Amino acid sequence: MCVALVVGNMIGSGIFLLPASLAPYGLNSVAAWLFTAGGAMLLAVVFAALTRAFPTAGGPFAFTGMAFGDLAAFLVAWGYWISIWVGNAALATGTVGYLGALIPQVTRQPYLTFTTLGMVWLLTGVNIAGARAAGGLQMVTTVLKLAPLALIAGLGAWLFVAADPGFLRAAHAPTPFRLDAVTAAATLTLWAMLGIECAAVPAGKVVDPERTVPRATLIGTAVTALICVIACTTVILLVPAGRLASSTAPFADVATRFWGPAAGGWLAVFAAISGFGCLNGWVLMQGEVAAQMARQGVFPRLFARQNARGAPVAALIVGSGLVSVVVLLNASKSTVQLFSFLILVSTAATLVLYLACSLAALKLMATGRMAAGRSGWFVVPCAMAAALYALWAIAGAGISTAPSDCGGALICWARWWQNPVYLGFAMLALGAPVYYAMRRRPNGA
Repeated sequence: MCVALVVGNMIGSGIFLLPASLAPYGLNSVAAWLFTAGGAMLLAVVFAALTRAFPTAGGPFAFTGMAFGDLAAFLVAWGYWISIWVGNAALATGTVGYLGALIPQVTRQPYLTFTTLGMVWLLTGVNIAGARAAGGLQMVTTVLKLAPLALIAGLGAWLFVAADPGFLRAAHAPTPFRLDAVTAAATLTLWAMLGIECAAVPAGKVVDPERTVPRATLIGTAVTALICVIACTTVILLVPAGRLASSTAPFADVATRFWGPAAGGWLAVFAAISGFGCLNGWVLMQGEVAAQMARQGVFPRLFARQNARGAPVAALIVGSGLVSVVVLLNASKSTVQLFSFLILVSTAATLVLYLACSLAALKLMATGRMAAGRSGWFVVPCAMAAALYALWAIAGAGISTAPSDCGGALICWARWWQNPVYLGFAMLALGAPVYYAMRRRPNGA
């Protein structure tokens, strides 16, 4: 179940809709995928080492607190919690986009908003039923979601070996290699890899967490990286850039092209199942993060209360309420526009957590609080490289390809009021007064 939580939370509607968001970057996105896969594995090593050293600490926030104190831990947890419910709005939107390949009406307003909200609240109910019910659903949907990705990845490998190489290049005009384009695309591709830390967050509910969580983290990340790189690159190479940029179901478009409309329809079904399962896992995380913060006294105690099945009901309901607000406030955007903007905001906030945990591992090892063991020679350089990768990806979140921002240029730094980096850090800054307000209240009431 831990491996399913990692793979299931990483592979969702993100990978299935991501090629449309990457279309403006052309083949620079292929290089971005390679950087992202490498960065994700570095981060997986860091989280595995931290969890092995502190198996029941409580996840990334506790690691940060051990190294840098309570305020830093709270700000990381606060930003991560925000990134989850903002990201859940994007997940639900992307899933509905694939349903649109079967029922076109659901991608138009107001049906898009109503369908998205209905999905969010249905899965909130599943998670209120308990972690085991949510875990069982995660197992089933993880198996089902791998089938269409493996199919498209296999198609790409076969075409590369058997077909005219020009066939794969025909979809795109030559795109000049640019480091800023690769940087911007890498932040988008990282969205498909978010979830590296998922097994560490509910470690208290895992059997033998010292062994189970690190293994699940490394295995889940490796499997996800391999599948995402091959499958998404295949779509980018096969679908013309102009069509790809406006597609709400890029993988289904490829299946329709090679195997007919029926195949495209079935792939859309599996993609929707994938997004549904991924959203289920992140709704679980949405409740667990808020509940852990409440147990530490920095969130209202109501969030820590559990029902008879161990589910933090209030935390789940409040989180899904915030998801609903995000969806309603952005109801005027198209599916691809909404998805692209929300994933950048969510990714920027999550990258702060990745940076903090990488630096925490270095500090805890330097001060002797975290035993280096035989793998210390490997963990230290990985943590250093992971920290640099997180900084690089944060910068990429602020890059835009919108003509209104760039004044005719291909790529530029987004305007401050539309820049996900500024918005992400503004949300983090809002956590400081919350932290001090909660500390002044007796027992975090």
